[in-house]
Amino acid sequence: MMRALLCCTAVLAFGLPVAAQPPQGKAPGLFGAGWVSLFNGNDLSGWKIVGQERWVADNGTILGESAAGRNGFLKSEKTYKDFHAFLRFKCETPINSGFFYHSDIEEDISKIRFIQVEIDNRVGNHTGGLHGDRTPETQSRGWIVWPAPELETVIRPYEWNDLLVQVEGHRVRTHLNGVQMIDFTYPNPRNTDGIIALQIHPGKASRIRFRDLWIRDLTVR
Repeated sequence: MMRALLCCTAVLAFGLPVAAQPPQGKAPGLFGAGWVSLFNGNDLSGWKIVGQERWVADNGTILGESAAGRNGFLKSEKTYKDFHAFLRFKCETPINSGFFYHSDIEEDISKIRFIQVEIDNRVGNHTGGLHGDRTPETQSRGWIVWPAPELETVIRPYEWNDLLVQVEGHRVRTHLNGVQMIDFTYPNPRNTDGIIALQIHPGKASRIRFRDLWIRDLTVR
């Protein structure tokens, strides 16, 4: 498998300063103004469940749990083009999950369009990389870019992890636990607008929690 479909830069950065990591329940103000919370801690207002998997507000977190062994999504009601998003996730089992954006999630995943920031608590499975629809010309899906090999151990398998996703035009940057995982300019993406979503991948019983979900909408239409 090619390491990336297109040219990219995926480098180890010094990471975001510790002071820039938002405390639990607080907006990441040091990243700039305009951050809005996506989760009120009590219910799933502003979100829609797609599929048969279980999504609930549980003890101040969003709990995603495999129930039917199929793709399950929790998608936003609002669409975003350019944005910065911050969230924390904790995998309670081995799991393949993701933060989807520029998507149009439907019941049948074979028909959806998407770009996914990978979330997987197994070392070597490219958390922080991009997977999804490649280009209008190829009409194919697969890995778009993944982090450099030396970054694969940044994931904390069964602890809370911080994920920052910055989408500005064709440029996408991801940071995991303060470390830059990718800095990638996508010359000709198939998707440039759409909802965001959290995912449970098909497979065995799996559980993942999310908290402190914030977004800074930079969209101009």
